[in-house]
Amino acid sequence: MSTLGGISVIFDLDGTLVDSEPHYYEAGRLTLAEYGVPDFSWADHEAYVGISTQETVADWKRRYALRAPVEELLAVKNRHYLELARTSARAYPRMQEFVERLAGEGVPLAVASGSSAEAISTILERTGLAAQLRTVVSADEVERGKPAPDVFLEAARRLGADPADCVVLEDAAPGAAAAHAAGMRCIAIPYVAAQADAPEFATAELLVRGGQEEFTARAAYDWLARTTRADPPPYRTNFYRTR
Repeated sequence: MSTLGGISVIFDLDGTLVDSEPHYYEAGRLTLAEYGVPDFSWADHEAYVGISTQETVADWKRRYALRAPVEELLAVKNRHYLELARTSARAYPRMQEFVERLAGEGVPLAVASGSSAEAISTILERTGLAAQLRTVVSADEVERGKPAPDVFLEAARRLGADPADCVVLEDAAPGAAAAHAAGMRCIAIPYVAAQADAPEFATAELLVRGGQEEFTARAAYDWLARTTRADPPPYRTNFYRTR
């Protein structure tokens, strides 16, 4: 039996479970180049980390004065992305270890992502995580993407869990804000190190300032076990840091 009691764990996908941001950048670069924007940079892409694909392309349309409809831009970007994901998507090894440990103990698990349902399914199958992560919510299925709490609340609903009993793992500031808005605890593992001091991450109960290089399955599990046994919040902590 799990030592984590009634906790449910909800994972963001891109940049949290899998290192997919380089693929999203390349898909975006290729898409924009097709529509006459040849100089989309990694720095430009970083501004969209944690934002749903649909909201990203809608912002491109405004920012670059693109004539193509959002639906067309979305389809082109998803096509480029899926071509990359099908052949080279990979899970972070320590995050995969964490998923497998939680699943082995029967902890209810879900994925809540700004990616399309097809992209999520493709990545989970490619990385072998589909067997453990059967409950999946795409931002396309809810009214609002992150930083609104909709995807996390829908994931909790599908798990049959109280939001207060859910812990979210997130790499991006909008996702941390969404978890807080949903009334859920958050383990934040910033994908962009320079954003670790963003005010949204200050709402996370556990901030892994060093990102994936500092994250370990054992430390995350031990933290969950301690907070399960602890008195009610606050639980706020920094991995290997003191405030």
